This record gives sequence, C-alpha cells and structure tokens, in this order.
Amino acid sequence: MIEVTKMDAQKILINENIIETVEETPDTIITLTTGRKLIVMESRQEIQNLVKLNS
Repeated sequence: MIEVTKMDAQKILINENIIETVEETPDTIITLTTGRKLIVMESRQEIQNLVKLNS
C-alpha cells in the first residue's frame, strides 16, 4: 500500500498492485484497474518512488 494525498488534502492508502497508469497533465491522475481515477497532489515521480520503495 502507498499513501497519497487527494486534492482536498485527505490522505488515503491505495494498493500499488491495482495502479494501471499515472499521468501528469499537470495534475497527477492515477487510474486504477477498477476504472476509478484519483487526482493526487504527489507528482508522477513521487508515485513511482513510493511504488519502488514497497517492491
């Protein structure tokens, strides 16, 4: 699980195994395999680093 911050400053945990894509447009959008999309404050690089730390 990785912790990310939604745009309303709420911190949530997501299972990194269900991340399908991470885009920066300029907001960071995480698309999950369920089809749900999350807009988060962390950058694409920060998300990548969090996933690597948990591997």
